[in-house]
Amino acid sequence: MQKNIIITGASRGIGKELAKLHLANGNNVLAISRNELKLTELKAFENNSTLTVLALDMANYSDLDQITNAISNWDRVDVLYNNAGTLVNKPFAEISESDIDFSIAVNYKAAFRIIQLALPKMNGNSHIVNITTMGAVQGSVKFPGLAAYSSSKSGIVTLTELLAEEFSEDQPRINAIALGAVQTEMLEEAFPGLQAPISAEKMAKYLYDFGLEGHQYQNGKLLQLSTTTP
Repeated sequence: MQKNIIITGASRGIGKELAKLHLANGNNVLAISRNELKLTELKAFENNSTLTVLALDMANYSDLDQITNAISNWDRVDVLYNNAGTLVNKPFAEISESDIDFSIAVNYKAAFRIIQLALPKMNGNSHIVNITTMGAVQGSVKFPGLAAYSSSKSGIVTLTELLAEEFSEDQPRINAIALGAVQTEMLEEAFPGLQAPISAEKMAKYLYDFGLEGHQYQNGKLLQLSTTTP
């Protein structure tokens, strides 16, 4: 059965690979990012599926309302991947108010709002997958320079646990995935020169399966996917 999928941060890295997989396997995808040109490249992977592109600034809260129109002709949303993120890599003393505000806007507020917008189209068979980082997990190893990034990403961990309790049986299941080192542009920004043991393609394959099936086994859980530190 054809699925309807929302993916944020779909112009690069894991989000792009995830969109390619869903389209190639016949699922409709709403791909969201600031880079419209990169998003339209995904049309090459349509396979009896439809790509819808939505270029917007994730930090602009009101712009997110465009998602409602983008999915107006869908009867349901099967999987929402809150994958988008922004990274500030600076010593703590140099982090500005605008750095903090931008980090929270993209890494937390956007995910919060998109869940609200998608919720009317979701049911008990739908799945929300919130992508966070190992740096947002309490007790995990932390790294200098990532105070704004990791702390802003930690909010969706608590949100995941809370919504799993608040949502009724006819509303979606929700889980969070804390990623360790995956070979992406963001990893290079955080740890220049580091070679990760997992590619964006491999992680996307895991998230593809988890998005479609994982909600049958877990709800309100934080899954830690990391083979190395970082």
